[in-house]
Amino acid sequence: MSFNIALTGLSAVNEQLNTIGNNIANSGTVGFKSSRTDFGSLYAESQAMGVEVLGSTQSISQGGALTTTNRTLDLAISGGGFFVTRASNGDIAYTRAGIFGTDTANYIVNSQGQRLQGYPTDAAGNLQTGTVGDLSLQAGSLPARATDSIAFVANLNANQDVPATAVFDPQDATSYNSTYTTKVYDSLGREHTLTQYFAKTGENTWDAHYYLDGAAIGGPEALTFSTAGQLTAPAGAVNLTATLPGVDALNIALDYSGSSQYGSEFMVSTNRPTGYSAGEQTGMTVESDGRIYASYSNGQRLLQGQVVLASFVNAEGLKNISGTAWTETAASGNALIGAPGVGQFGNLVAGALESSNVDLTQQLVGLMEGQRNYQANTKVISTNKELTQVLFNAI
Repeated sequence: MSFNIALTGLSAVNEQLNTIGNNIANSGTVGFKSSRTDFGSLYAESQAMGVEVLGSTQSISQGGALTTTNRTLDLAISGGGFFVTRASNGDIAYTRAGIFGTDTANYIVNSQGQRLQGYPTDAAGNLQTGTVGDLSLQAGSLPARATDSIAFVANLNANQDVPATAVFDPQDATSYNSTYTTKVYDSLGREHTLTQYFAKTGENTWDAHYYLDGAAIGGPEALTFSTAGQLTAPAGAVNLTATLPGVDALNIALDYSGSSQYGSEFMVSTNRPTGYSAGEQTGMTVESDGRIYASYSNGQRLLQGQVVLASFVNAEGLKNISGTAWTETAASGNALIGAPGVGQFGNLVAGALESSNVDLTQQLVGLMEGQRNYQANTKVISTNKELTQVLFNAI
């Protein structure tokens, strides 16, 4: 009986040493989670039968140290959550290994070709938060976009007097009180200047004159303010139209919402025009909230999508398909999807990777303990053999 008990011990310790060896071998594997072999005693009623391996437990919830790589698509999670990837056959996997790149179709993929999942964008660059799909990057240049709106917020100085010159003339500074110039673009991305001239016409009333590249466009627009300094007219945006040679007509909605008239200096607090010239892609950035932006030579940034993370009620219940990837099970519960930095989801760190969480010191200690247990079990077998030989000699 002791011989069989010792054999179960040797078999169990052998599995433990295999687990420890695998941990040590993967101490440099990105996103790897160490495992532990769990033992249980064997009994037949009250008779001891030895030991068995109950299973292997992986330390999924224990994070590894973050290592800087300065590579844009190397991503690490600082906190909870898993990256979501989808294989070509549709299988979904969850991982902490954030080594990503792009394939020939510009999809973001890992080394196995599985596509990173997230919120994509539509043709206008708007994030589609209701849909989770494959993330891809826009390749090539960014075409020019004509300016079609300007958000303009300013304070007009209530202390100023009506200009001495009654007839407005952009060349005569005595015919207006303040001026401001904004850079705008046509449909070919060519740059133009839109200049606004503000001339006070009475108490709480002003005229705004508009010139594009020195030529007047439209008539003056009356701006009216309440006695509390709030803008009361126009109620909506002012529509400016200009015809330029060789390009589409320029139509700009100029919104003065939030503008005021107080007894302080003329000041522009917001001047936000749309539109830009064409540009070549110069780089890419990933924000801590998972938003991916492409950068262009014209100074623009275009949103490409947002990485999503998955969380589980019981992460330890995930099924291990490799040392760095898992699939959900009934024990883990369904994946909860969300954006990085929200609730239980950690922030993304671009240009970094999560190292293996293997503690080499702990593994080496376990290796020595396993070796000692293995020797003890072989000693039991050796002793049992000697006793059996003594019995045979006596007979």
